[in-house]
Amino acid sequence: MSDTALMQIPGNIDPVPTPRDITPREDGRVDLLGLPRQRIAELFAEAGLDAKAAKLRAKQVYHWLYHRGVTDFEAMTDIAKTMRPWLTQRFVIGRPEVVLSQHSSDGTRKWLLRTADGHEFEMVFIPDADRGTLCVSSQVGCTLNCRFCHTGTMRLVRNLTPGEIVGQVMLARDALGEWPKSANDTRLATMAGLDEDEDEGSYGADGRLLTNIVMMGMGEPLYNFDNVRDALKLVMDGDGLALSKRRITLSTSGVVPMMAKCGEEIGVNLAVSLHAVSKEVRDEIVPINRKYGLEELLQACADYPGASNARRITFEYVMLKDKNDRDEDARELVRLLKHYKLPAKVNLIPFNPWPGAIYECSTPERVRRFSEIVFEAGISAPVRTPRGRDIDAACGQLKTTAQKLSRAELDRLAEEKQAALG
Repeated sequence: MSDTALMQIPGNIDPVPTPRDITPREDGRVDLLGLPRQRIAELFAEAGLDAKAAKLRAKQVYHWLYHRGVTDFEAMTDIAKTMRPWLTQRFVIGRPEVVLSQHSSDGTRKWLLRTADGHEFEMVFIPDADRGTLCVSSQVGCTLNCRFCHTGTMRLVRNLTPGEIVGQVMLARDALGEWPKSANDTRLATMAGLDEDEDEGSYGADGRLLTNIVMMGMGEPLYNFDNVRDALKLVMDGDGLALSKRRITLSTSGVVPMMAKCGEEIGVNLAVSLHAVSKEVRDEIVPINRKYGLEELLQACADYPGASNARRITFEYVMLKDKNDRDEDARELVRLLKHYKLPAKVNLIPFNPWPGAIYECSTPERVRRFSEIVFEAGISAPVRTPRGRDIDAACGQLKTTAQKLSRAELDRLAEEKQAALG
C-alpha cells in the first residue's frame, strides 16, 4: 500500500508539484540513484567525510553507478575495503521494483514498476530493425485528461524523482545486459525478468540494444521539468550513461511556457502531441488546448531552440474515425505547418483501443489517404506501426497493470519473483 497522498489538482490542467530529489526509504538509507556527482559529494560530507574525501568517493561511486551499472558497494574495487561497509550502512543504489514484466508477440516489452513508497508506473522497450527505443514515464498518473489516452483516465499521484526516471534506463540496461560484465549480471537480469541469453542481436556502433529514449510514457514531462531535466542530464553525461541528446525525444501535449526552457536547458528533440487542427476538436481531445491554443503552441514550436531541417520537430497525430481524419484536416495540417515555417515530421498513429474508449480508429484506407496528402505537400508523414497492443503497451494504452490485477494475483507474482531470486 502506498504511503504518499494523492496530489491535489486544481482543475484538469496544472498539477501542484511535489519537489524532492530522493524518495525516502523505510530503512533510513539514502538512495544515490538519480543524483549528480556534486550532490553525492554533499551527502557524503553530511555523513561525516571531509570535503576532499567526499569529493573523491563521489567521483568513484558516480563512475560505478552510471558507467558500470553496479548496485553493490562491495563490487567497487577501487574503493578501500574499510570504506565499503561505511557506504553500505548509510547509502544504497536502488532500482525501481519490478512488479511485472511482460513480453509482446512482436518483441515489445513492458515493465510494471513500483517506487520505494509504493506507487506503480510503467515503462516500455520497443525493439526495431535498426534501433531499440525505451519509452520512459515522468509521473505516476497524469493530469492532462486527453480523451483518447488510457493514461489520461488516471489521477495524477505524484511526480517521479530523477532517480525514478533514470532508474528506468538503468533497469532496461540491466535487463538487456548492457553494462560491463560483473558478478551482478545474473542477479540483475533475473530481477528485470530477462534470461541472460536473450537478445543476442545488436544495434549501433557500440553494439547496444537500447539506442534511443522517448519521454512518452506516463505523465507530462514538462509538468515535472526539473526532475526530467536532471535525470536526462545524467543520461547524456559523457561520464554517466553517455547517450547523445540527438537520440532522446521529449514529448509534450503543449505546455507552452516550458517549451523554450526545455530547448535551452535540456536540448533534446521535441515531439508535440498535436492530434487536431481546429480549436473545437483539439479542445475536446487535448484539453490543455483550452489554456494554450493552437496558434500559441505552433509559435512556440517555431521558436524552439535548435529546431532545424536537420532536427525536425515531430508532430504526433492520433487517427480517430470521423473526428480528425478528413482530407480537409490533412490539408489544414499542411497549411499550419507551412504558415509557421516549421521543420516538421508528422507521425500518424492509428488509435489504440482500450476498454471504455469513446473513439474508433480510422480505417486503413483513410489513414493512408491522410498520409498521402501530407507527403504530397513535401512533409514526411509515416504511419506508425502499432506495437505491444497485446500487452497494452502501445501508444496511449499505458495504465498501471496493477489496477487490473487482484491482490491474490499480485501476491502470486511477488512469490514467483522471490523464488526466482533464490
